[in-house]
Amino acid sequence: MTSNTVTLETGHENMIHDAQLDYYSKRLATASSDHTVRIFDLVDEKQVLAAHLKGHDGPVWQSVWAHPKFGSLLATCSYDGRVIIWKEQSRNNWIKVFEDSQETSVNCIAWAPETFGLKLAAGSVDGSLTVYEHKDNNTWARHAWLGHKGGVFGVSWAPAKNVAASGQQQPQIQAPRLASGGCDNTLRIWGLQVDGKWNEQPQCFAEPHSNQHKGWIRDVAWNGMIATASEDKTVGIFTEDSRGMFTKVKTLSFDQKVWRVSWSVMGNILAVSQGDNQVSLWKESANGDWKNIQQMAA
Repeated sequence: MTSNTVTLETGHENMIHDAQLDYYSKRLATASSDHTVRIFDLVDEKQVLAAHLKGHDGPVWQSVWAHPKFGSLLATCSYDGRVIIWKEQSRNNWIKVFEDSQETSVNCIAWAPETFGLKLAAGSVDGSLTVYEHKDNNTWARHAWLGHKGGVFGVSWAPAKNVAASGQQQPQIQAPRLASGGCDNTLRIWGLQVDGKWNEQPQCFAEPHSNQHKGWIRDVAWNGMIATASEDKTVGIFTEDSRGMFTKVKTLSFDQKVWRVSWSVMGNILAVSQGDNQVSLWKESANGDWKNIQQMAA
């Protein structure tokens, strides 16, 4: 199976750690070890540099676009411990609208589904998880807690879904949940409580954490199912039943450490990035088997 490859000359002076398309796939944001983020307009198979964001003092690990209902917003995280939220004030004119400094490298960030409002989750080397929540008075509330011993490398929000509520005629949207993975080799699920605190839900796993992975979890992706990428050279696939219990239903094995996982928009195709610069696409068949439908060199 072949595919067309388009090479983009970014102009970055060092390694690129992340490249993210916006909601409409019209813009691309790249994050680099040169401490900067570049934004490109994608028009007629051409890439035009639209903005060069300078605000970090260390390698930028990730850049993520917010849903367009909130305007043109981009969040970035860095080795320098900063989380920055940028806003396009006018065409290609970007400003900082929020900045938070943590004591250690912030490794991963993820926007919540737009249904939950403007919320950003972040995971850090010190093992902490942080949720930033935009308030009506244009301020940002900060909720932080210890998530994993040794560091957090992956964080992902649960898709918004309706659940039947006792005494309610109409289904209610389930409270926000997060999945995270880190240096303790574990996948953990967190739920937002009515008091505003985030609590772990360890009882939601059918098996103990020790059966999940034998190496650091480097990435987590939640879209119906949860996928985990690990340094033990495997990807774990977890499903949730009607009781809210998670079971590891499949382990995909690779020859190299696995760094990143990402679901397609429809949630039926999983992209896996390996340590040897190979990217493979996986799909579940009708009988529950997972097949490699494409492999590419990055």
